Amino acid sequence: MKKKKLSKLFILGLAALAILSACGGNEISSASNDNENNNNENITKIKVAFAMGGKPITYVDDDGNPTGYDVDAMKLVDEKLEDYEFEFIPTSDEDLLIGVEQGKYDVGVKNTFFTEEREKKFIFPKEFLGLSSAGILLKKENEHIKDLSDFAEANMALAPIAASNAQYTVVEEYNEANPDNPVKLVAGDEFSVDVIQWVNEGRADGGISIEASFNAQVLNEDGPYHNLVDDVVYNEFAVIKTWPIFNKNQQEFADAYDEAMAEIQQSDALSELMLEHYGKDLFEVLDSVNR
Repeated sequence: MKKKKLSKLFILGLAALAILSACGGNEISSASNDNENNNNENITKIKVAFAMGGKPITYVDDDGNPTGYDVDAMKLVDEKLEDYEFEFIPTSDEDLLIGVEQGKYDVGVKNTFFTEEREKKFIFPKEFLGLSSAGILLKKENEHIKDLSDFAEANMALAPIAASNAQYTVVEEYNEANPDNPVKLVAGDEFSVDVIQWVNEGRADGGISIEASFNAQVLNEDGPYHNLVDDVVYNEFAVIKTWPIFNKNQQEFADAYDEAMAEIQQSDALSELMLEHYGKDLFEVLDSVNR
């Protein structure tokens, strides 16, 4: 009889241990899950809008991946910021500007130049993102026109530029500094005008362009206007800093970007990206950049 009681007690003891072990295991598993959830809760998701048609600055490659100089530079920032996770969203130039201003996106990249008007709508960080070559696109016969001063003296007609486009501001600043020799500046209805078409068809004598875009569209053998490679030219007149633009409520994130970008600028990473996407390193002339 005693043996039976002992057997029963032994069995009950084993069952109790099993239950306690199971409970302890659940507690460990639960704690592990809680830690994982807490870690996820500490990660701030950031929506990064980029202009999808700006090859090689910002675009979507053939495999559907966001890429281009500005996008890849922001990916370097993402790698530095452990508390943030970036989602890259392709969109149009217009939607990017409106979306960042209204908070649909947290930050946007599109080869953006600084203007005082834009500073009223967006946060510009302390650290710039890259550099861009700005120039005049002309017919080959007018390649002697090297800058805005030459263009103005020749009394040439410039392709229209939307007043919200920073290229308009660049020309406007030149006119303010040169009131005796201004460029005829016409505000267009569309944010982006097909400058190559306007010049090639004779609707304008020239247009403001970006070298990276000109190279991708005209010089590249796969470019949509490569057939005009012997008919049009690009003459650089300035190298200009470019910036990400942040929603006005994203000051903390903008500060984090500044810290990360300051570290990145100590390496050759941005120069390597520029060589990869632009075929030249504009950082070599940074000391002469005044805008």
